Amino acid sequence: MNTVIIAPLTSTIKNFPFRINCEFQNHAGQIALDHLRSVDKIRLEKRIGVIQKDTAQDICNLLMALFEF
Repeated sequence: MNTVIIAPLTSTIKNFPFRINCEFQNHAGQIALDHLRSVDKIRLEKRIGVIQKDTAQDICNLLMALFEF
């Protein structure tokens, strides 16, 4: 496949049920799981980092809860 699913990072902290708090490159923010989208891999220019393992697990748990409905 030439596409990937992404969840954007935001520096705006909101108390929304489908947002995961995180710190990335020494900046506090949230991963916006309520704004998932597919993009072509060509649009991804370079890897800017990796999220922490516990944050990745929180994302998986919240996505499973989201798709249970």
